[in-house]
Formats: sequence, C-alpha cells, structure tokens
Amino acid sequence: MRVLIIGKLDSQISQASVIAKKRGASVSNVADMDSALSLLCSGKGADVLMIAASQDIKKLVNSLEQERIFVPVVAYGVEADSKLASDAIRAGAKEYLPLPPNEEMIAAILEAITEESSSMIYKSKEMKDVVELAERVADSDASVLITGESGTGKEVIARLIHNKSKRVGKSFISINCAAIPDNLLESELFGHEKGAFTGATHRRIGKFEESSGGTLLLDEISEMDTKLQAKLLRAIQEQEIDRVGGSSPVKLNLRILATSNRNLKEEVEKSNFREDLLFRLNVINIKLPPLRARKEDIKPLAEHFAKKYAESNGVELSGISGDALEKLNSYSWPGNVRELENAMHIAVLFSGGGEMDEKVIVLDEDSSKASEGGAAVSGGLVGRTVESVEKDLIIGTLDHCLGNRTHAANILGISIRTLRNKLKQYEEARGA
Repeated sequence: MRVLIIGKLDSQISQASVIAKKRGASVSNVADMDSALSLLCSGKGADVLMIAASQDIKKLVNSLEQERIFVPVVAYGVEADSKLASDAIRAGAKEYLPLPPNEEMIAAILEAITEESSSMIYKSKEMKDVVELAERVADSDASVLITGESGTGKEVIARLIHNKSKRVGKSFISINCAAIPDNLLESELFGHEKGAFTGATHRRIGKFEESSGGTLLLDEISEMDTKLQAKLLRAIQEQEIDRVGGSSPVKLNLRILATSNRNLKEEVEKSNFREDLLFRLNVINIKLPPLRARKEDIKPLAEHFAKKYAESNGVELSGISGDALEKLNSYSWPGNVRELENAMHIAVLFSGGGEMDEKVIVLDEDSSKASEGGAAVSGGLVGRTVESVEKDLIIGTLDHCLGNRTHAANILGISIRTLRNKLKQYEEARGA
C-alpha cells in the first residue's frame, strides 16, 4: 500500500502517516498538486492520495482524469466540519478522514480503498491444495491464470504468489480491467507520451513500466476488449511495450498474473477472447473452489471476520453459537467469501455483544431481518420493486454519512466495490 500525502505535514497528519505505516503502508510526501502529478506520471505510483479538504480537490481530480490516472483521493480535515467533508466528497474525493486521526478509521479507509487482504484462512483440503500449488509455482516466472467465481479470493492468491516469489521486494501492481473504460485502458497499461492526445500534458508511465522488476496482476482479464488483447499479447511475448504516442519500444522485466471469473475457453469459442493470449496466460492454472464446495472453511472464516469487525467496532463478542454456525453452514454462499465477510460484519453490528446467535445472521434468503438487529419489513415497502428499495436505501445511507463511502458500505454491509458499482449504475440510468 503506497500512500502519497500532498501538502504540508502538520502534527495531526504526521500522526496519521505514522498510523498508516504501522498498518504496513509506505508513506511519501510532496509539497503540492503539481509535484504529485509529476511523481505519478513518472511511474512512481501511489495507491491512494491524501490531501487537505481545504485544498482544491476538484482541480486535483480533474488533473488526474486528464492524465488518465486512476488513483483514489482521500480528503482530511477537522472532524466537526461536516460542510468541508461534504464539499470534498462532492468535488471527487472518495473518502473523508476526520482529524485528529483514529487508528481504526485509518485502517478501515485504507482497507476499503485498496480492497485487499493477505490473510489466508482455511481448513479444507481443497484450499490446502490450492495454497500448496501457489507456493510451488511462486518462485518461477511462469504466467499464472487464477480462475474462480467472484468473491473466492483470487487476488489474495495472486498476492501470496508474489510474496513467496523472488520478486517479493519489488512492486506488486494490480489493475482491474473491468473497472476502466476500454478507451482509457491502453494508456493505463502502457502509458503515453506528452501530447499523445488532448489533455496529455505530461509523459505518463503505465502499469507495465511501473511494475517492471516485480509482478503485474491483470484482474478480470476476460473483460478486456479483443483489440487491446493483441497489444497485450505482444507485450507479454516480447517483454516490451509502446507508450501511446511513443516512437520507440520500452523493454521490461516483469511477471504476469491474471484472474477471471469466466470460462476463458468458452470465451475463445465465442470470439470474445484470443486463443493465443489464453495460451500465454494459462501456463499454470490455479482454480479456486467456491465456498459451498469447502464447507470446512466456513467456521474459521466466520470466526476470523467476527473477531475483525468486533474489534474495529468496539463490540465485546464471546463467540458464535452452534445454531448460528449451523445456519452459516446450510447456506449456499453465491457470493462466496466476500458475502460471508459482509454477513459477519452485519451480524457483529446487530449482535450488540455476547454470543452471536442465528437471529442476527441475515442472508439473502431471509425474508426479514432480526427484530433486535434490523428493522422489520415495513408495509410501506409492499408494491415496490427490490431495485427501487435498494436504491433508496443506498442513497439514503450515503447522504446520512455525508457522502463517505467507507462508512456507508460498512452500515449497508456491502463491499466498497459493490457500492461504487451501484452508484455508477444509478448515474448511468439518470443520464440515459
């Protein structure tokens, strides 16, 4: 996790940087926005930018968009100044960090921004085999294709491979191919020269160059447009790339990992994915089993998440009851580990402490929430679609949190990525 702080380091933000470092982040500082932009364009990347909410957030966000740099911005300021927080979010900041800094709040924001975890929690033979295979292939430079349903932990396995490899001291760069529009993805991957297109005021180093010497993870590779797949194939084969608008190739040294929740052989048959690219990526295939196929892992995972969210929310939890575990084990978990994590987060908030019982575990198949933990289904909802109720709940919760997406996602019991996707759907529907 690389944090770049823009502006003067006063005592409170210095304290926040110390907390971030304790949580495993590397923290650097630049004097102003122009310096930050130059640093990012030079290939010295960051996973999150932090800037005072009193600064021109909109200018920073617009500058990043012009250079096609996709880095989330976190604004910080005085806790009591709700208007400053609201204005910063409206200007484009993804999160707001109130000062003086709170360790758990900083940890939650960093985790939500990066959506990553290196924890490998398992008991089943199925996952033991997966981890052993990942560790065996880690020290080679062979490309690895990691497949499995959404929420099974593909990126966690990718990080395990990097951390066990000879490249562990180098960069691990991840790019979500599904999250970036096709017309921007080429520049994001390969970079661009100054003047390559309107708004390109700096030379931009792409993810390939940024990860040279280390590991590049192409997350959800199946979502990439077939035209760009041809350029990707050449980059992998030749270990060199051409920046957009560039006149000469750039040699690289990196390892490629990729993930997909689709059957890429079927995508090849549908002409949605290049067969030669599949051969290049699929030197080694690691397939993650869904959670329903490894029931032994449900209890240790549930206990891990319960402890995690009890500690972060100040809840005194003594354990999970047998009835609650039976309910967890009888569910099919279509959202896999991610859905289990969300369910345990909600259960911790509803439990109020003590032993967690089955009443506070709310699953999609439940018709209503526990009377002690959530509101009963109101008669006023009858006749409305699930989509309209969900939209009102999400928008209302976000307004309640002054636009803070981390807080809203925590209250809703969904991942920050799910919340972002929902908000994007609503924005697209409004503009249609």
